[in-house]
Amino acid sequence: MSGFDVLTRGDVLHAALQARDYLVDCGVPGALAAKDPRLWGRRAVDHSRLGWLDLPAASRGLLDQIDGLVAEARYSGLDHIVLIGVGAEALAAQAIVEGQAAAAPALAGGPGAQEGPRGELTVLDGADSAALAFAMERLDRTLVVLSSKAGVSLEGDAYRRVFTAAFREHGLSDREIAGRFLVITDHGSPLHDFARQCGYRIGLTDPYLPGHFGALSAYGLVPAVLAGADAHRLLDEAATLVPVLGRNDDNPGLLLGAVLGGCAQQGADGLARDKLVLREPGGSGALSAWISQLLAVGTGKRGRGVLAFEPPGIPDGCPDVHGVAINPRAAASDDADTSVWAPLGAQFLLWEYATAVSGWLLGVNPFEPGGTAVQEAEDDAAALLRTSAGRPLPSGDPVLVDGGVEVHTDLPCGGDLPSVVAALLDRVPGTGYLTVVTYLSGEFSGRYLAPALARGARRPVGYGPGPGHLHATGPVHKDGPGTGAFLVVTGDPAPGDAFADLAVPGRSYGLDRLQLARGLAEVRALRRRGLPVVRLHLRDPIEGAGRVAEAVRSVTRA
Repeated sequence: MSGFDVLTRGDVLHAALQARDYLVDCGVPGALAAKDPRLWGRRAVDHSRLGWLDLPAASRGLLDQIDGLVAEARYSGLDHIVLIGVGAEALAAQAIVEGQAAAAPALAGGPGAQEGPRGELTVLDGADSAALAFAMERLDRTLVVLSSKAGVSLEGDAYRRVFTAAFREHGLSDREIAGRFLVITDHGSPLHDFARQCGYRIGLTDPYLPGHFGALSAYGLVPAVLAGADAHRLLDEAATLVPVLGRNDDNPGLLLGAVLGGCAQQGADGLARDKLVLREPGGSGALSAWISQLLAVGTGKRGRGVLAFEPPGIPDGCPDVHGVAINPRAAASDDADTSVWAPLGAQFLLWEYATAVSGWLLGVNPFEPGGTAVQEAEDDAAALLRTSAGRPLPSGDPVLVDGGVEVHTDLPCGGDLPSVVAALLDRVPGTGYLTVVTYLSGEFSGRYLAPALARGARRPVGYGPGPGHLHATGPVHKDGPGTGAFLVVTGDPAPGDAFADLAVPGRSYGLDRLQLARGLAEVRALRRRGLPVVRLHLRDPIEGAGRVAEAVRSVTRA
């Protein structure tokens, strides 16, 4: 696909056209193309925060720099790339490899893996022990990429230690171990100093570039190129879009931004369509997840925000939800209000531009990071691990236990699991939503619960594994409209899962304890904001998952 277009219809079209005309009257397209930071106030945005507009050209120099690294990795037999990152840094690279693999099908990899033409990418974000097990089976051909704009996350530290110990047991020297790590970070960041001390390879990025606008920077490109992606083609696709982004007419980025921002504003009927459902032809993938975090971080602040969902969590008859189809096969998708056609590289730039435009319409600075919402929960998890060394984590006493499922909540509820589910569904606001976050090492996902919960709540239901899901979308939950309710599922390690409770070398905890601490910290952060939360802890993850699913079905049937 070489062209790009945005088509919309119905009520969405009316709101979008009004918003587009307002944007043109205010000179937004020309000012944004000129990278004029005064769009958001004289001191709100630095000129360098708009550098993402130059990446289709500027990142070509980056590709020349990493050609040698790619050749060296291939010569050494390192074609399995393990990417350690949580949030935007990991999602962009995953979307690139996944998208190009779909365009040029390759044999399917293992859990969490995507195959490119000449390599393989496995993303580790703390959610899935199966992905870690898969990576460990390929240790002799693995290069580890640690990607973060700031310091090392809790998961990054844990996985780095796990791989260092595994490489050492594999017989590698300290120098050889250092050669198996590549760090991508901002110039002058804490991770930059740490990587230098360890002797790791380092790829530096612009510290002023917003992380959620960095898909075409080193964060997205370097891991993808190492895994075999064609970044030159990706940048060519993005570059074809650049000339039209300064236009008042025939500007797909402007129209998409007008759709997102115009719908998210309160309409004449008093309703804001600030929720959208993303549809991809082959089902939701990493591109949808990347778009979700871009919108959440870019617009989720000052009581506003656009939140994206996947189709399984959308019930019939939600007037504040509009559908967006990404590269639909038909000329117009029957289940979408808006259709977006663009090749992968242009999709990244198109959505970044649209997020900037929608943020301007909503009166928020889209280039700010997600406030303190994300870091607050991570710092709290670190404190829990530090102060509870050698003792159980302070998870509190359950209000009830139903068949091995512990219930932790401050909501008034009955004496069994179905009544707890019903109480949570009753707390979902009429213009709100429910989010299911799972902190489990097995295959149980909120996706299995979403359709039934959506029918029961008659509201949209989002889902994802922790900590990545709330790391990516946390700003809109915690600093946005404040209309969410949350089901958080934690659990003991699954029997026979050797990696779920793997000890972290040099730390007083294992991966299971780290995962639980993350879940507890997120629950505390949500409750501090007055949001309704239920945490279910599965003493036996396999049996407990079935019991939770049956409780949800029984409530929605009733």
